[in-house]
Amino acid sequence: MSLTTKRVLCVEDHADTCELLRCLLSEYQVLTVSTLAEALQVTQSEPVDLYVLDCCLPDGTGLELCQRVRASDPHTPILFCSADAREAARQQGLAAGAQAYLTKPCDPEALRQTVEQLLKGGEQSLTVAG
Repeated sequence: MSLTTKRVLCVEDHADTCELLRCLLSEYQVLTVSTLAEALQVTQSEPVDLYVLDCCLPDGTGLELCQRVRASDPHTPILFCSADAREAARQQGLAAGAQAYLTKPCDPEALRQTVEQLLKGGEQSLTVAG
């Protein structure tokens, strides 16, 4: 692991899922927020190395957030981790600028591997369906 801990912003409105993500990604500095507004505030004030987005948020959508992030930051990798398992939702997430889309409940090892690959490879990384 590098001397600098990678920062992961998880945008998820369920506290139990946030805690699970913190545990699964314990080798990283995991910031969690539960709304679109909070996520936008963080993106404007703190650099992150990876975004992990849920599709449904209380004040907007992960797709909307992904598009807004991409408008100002074309390089930081984005991973959707959503309960929406429809192929159309996966395609929309990837079209909005995400590099990967996993469905909940996702395999913990698949999540860790995807995060690791995205952090190593940046925007040139993989596209997975989980």
